Amino acid sequence: MTRNEFIKICGILGVTWPYHTSLAATHNEIDNTKPGSSDKVLIIGAGAAGLSAGHLLKQKNIAFQILEAASGFGGRMKKTDDFADFPIPLGAEWLTVNTSVFNEIVNNREAPVNVNTTGYNQNVDYGIWENGKLLMSDLGDFNYIKFINGTWFDFYDKYIVPAISQNIIYNSTVKAIDYSGRKVIVSTENEKYKADKVIVTVPLKIIQNDAVKFIPPMPKKKLKAIDSAVIWDGIKVFLEFSEKFYPAFVDVVVTPETSGQIAYFDAAYGQNTDKHVLGLFAVGEPANKYASLSDEDLKNYILAELDQIFPNKATPNYVKHIVQNWSDEPHIEGAYLNDHEDWRRVQTLGEPIGDKIYFAGEAYTSGLDWGDLHAAARAAKVAVDKITS
Repeated sequence: MTRNEFIKICGILGVTWPYHTSLAATHNEIDNTKPGSSDKVLIIGAGAAGLSAGHLLKQKNIAFQILEAASGFGGRMKKTDDFADFPIPLGAEWLTVNTSVFNEIVNNREAPVNVNTTGYNQNVDYGIWENGKLLMSDLGDFNYIKFINGTWFDFYDKYIVPAISQNIIYNSTVKAIDYSGRKVIVSTENEKYKADKVIVTVPLKIIQNDAVKFIPPMPKKKLKAIDSAVIWDGIKVFLEFSEKFYPAFVDVVVTPETSGQIAYFDAAYGQNTDKHVLGLFAVGEPANKYASLSDEDLKNYILAELDQIFPNKATPNYVKHIVQNWSDEPHIEGAYLNDHEDWRRVQTLGEPIGDKIYFAGEAYTSGLDWGDLHAAARAAKVAVDKITS
């Protein structure tokens, strides 16, 4: 089962992950009786999974620190407020499950959660570009949900980070994890940290590139899954135009479909704006042709492509653009685990090593879902539950 097939089945069956009220607790009602509450936990990475794990540990009154290689939190939740009069998500953009996931992540019945989102009208125009022809139809059953005047980064910045910000140590690139002794020793460029448990949320591409040394080496089954997994390259480009000439979505047909995706989308859809901003989303092998170009050549290439799809509309109306190449992003080096990965391999990626090293992130899941931000948050909950059970 691929990630897309799983999401489609859930949409057809109306399946969502329920909010686990039995695990909800306010910060004034912490359960101190959990086994392992005296353990010190180190979390590696302050992206969605790392922040979610820290938030849950905070609620359980378990000591923890988060080591983040970059100078700020967020990972692939990066955004910019400078390009348009609404936030532009340079990384994670859509929600692909029910909005109840916001309450699930916050995990506190007494904390009001208010996130402004919108679904897509199924009658909105949708295009498929294939063999030099644009075929138009209704968008139909499209289960993506878009943030209005906000992003995933803004959600975490408001509801998750404030309570744990003092636990994050920035500019701390982890070089080695030694779990050979009673305590786990985590080494950065300048410091050594001791912990009872470690939650690794580092992007899988970083692990594949041997940027983190595990002592002793990880089990062979784990290493095989890591080496075999395919992380898609990824690039996003946003272009402002003086007029709107495009529908909500245009899928560019990629052959074979397992090699990646290309889509153009109305980035201003649902926003309170008079700006006309079109986004380009490309992952996998198709992303490489865009990423290999210089900024000016990339702009001209995309405008020429759009001028083919929408004759003589793009170039005359071009205003400006912005590029985010995730494959060149330090400490990230890729987009996400490919949609067509074998679920059993994903399951192996998410398995802990003994009772010391746990994994959480979009690539480290139970194998039922992967590649999305909500999957990363849920993987963090699974890791915390295992640590505290």
